[in-house]
Amino acid sequence: MKLYQRVRSAVYGAYMAWKGVSYDFSPWRGKIFWGIENSTLATNETIFSIITRLSNIMATLPLKLYKSFDVVDTDTSDTLINSPNVNATGFDFIRQLEVSRNESGNGYALIQRDIRMQVENLWILQSNYVVPVLDTDTRELWYEVMGANNQRYLVHNMDMIHVKHISGNGSLKGISPIDVLKNANDFDKAVREFSLKEMQGAQNSFILKYGANIDEKKRQAVIDDFKRFYQDNGGILFQEPGVEINALDRKYVAADTFTSERITRSRVANVFNVPTTMLNDTEGQSYSSNEQLMRMFVDLTLMPIVRQYEQEFNRKLLTPAERKSGRYFKFNVNSLLRGDTAARTSFYNMMLRSGGMKPDEVRRLEDLPPEGGNADKLWVSGDLYPIDMDPSQRKSSASTAPSKGGEENEQGQEE
Repeated sequence: MKLYQRVRSAVYGAYMAWKGVSYDFSPWRGKIFWGIENSTLATNETIFSIITRLSNIMATLPLKLYKSFDVVDTDTSDTLINSPNVNATGFDFIRQLEVSRNESGNGYALIQRDIRMQVENLWILQSNYVVPVLDTDTRELWYEVMGANNQRYLVHNMDMIHVKHISGNGSLKGISPIDVLKNANDFDKAVREFSLKEMQGAQNSFILKYGANIDEKKRQAVIDDFKRFYQDNGGILFQEPGVEINALDRKYVAADTFTSERITRSRVANVFNVPTTMLNDTEGQSYSSNEQLMRMFVDLTLMPIVRQYEQEFNRKLLTPAERKSGRYFKFNVNSLLRGDTAARTSFYNMMLRSGGMKPDEVRRLEDLPPEGGNADKLWVSGDLYPIDMDPSQRKSSASTAPSKGGEENEQGQEE
């Protein structure tokens, strides 16, 4: 922590102590600040799947710093996009932050600044060791961070990236989706354990019926001989005269487990606000509806998440002067809505002919190098002219490109 942070934290700590405010950090003692604890994320494949997909999507979205629609590069943007700290890439940083947000409801990243107050590093913090604190006098938000050796740090909200799920009752922390899913997880676990016991216990159960009573010693000998014969002959049994062998009906039904899993996937999808197709539940869905589902995912699920990240980055990584000059961070979500080749071709053709896009802009979206010159101009169909050309100078294609019949008529007249 830099000198200015130590001074500010010390001053604020002394101020809070003077007010008689204290906090109990005893539950955190004995824990490693940067450690990773066992959690539902590591033991539930459904939750692991949806958090993996959400975090990977956020991490792969192109992130740029713009100034009035033009991409600009600064030290701050380079730090965020390429190297947030000495141990992580921009992909790792966004993905870890999103994983923490979805696992605990809150994702925290400490902003470390240099002596010029410029962003130097961004450090992911474990959410269990960060507590938002609101100053009742100034109404400023601070974050109490428990570090190694039980050291407590107070960090101002402008030095902490905080992305979260929704919160209730005026809470400063987001609600953990995994906590919301506790009952569903317990039910799913109980069904799985019961089904496993049924599969393990009932698959080799039989009823042996003898025509006469036998004592306990002979009964055990018959059972041992039956088990040996069953194992040595690959499950084949021979029914001797006077002996009746009946297999026990298995109570386990695969459809019951499948139904339970579908219910669990549906609940997880509802809590994380994503379409069930993201959890490989494609029943009732067709290819023609996939583009509509992706648009619904982007509009209802991804855009609120993206907007939260953008506002945190804009407010805390850019100065007021930079924001007033037109600079802002933006994720490009259009890459998720590009559709298939036919849909993209139709869209690009419409935008080019109506003057909505430049040819070079289309090439950039398709990861092709720009051509420059006329390709960097807006055109309108006519067919086609630069959009800034005087309409009186435009000629119709009919007059400039005569038909084959017209050419024959001209040739006939010349003859």
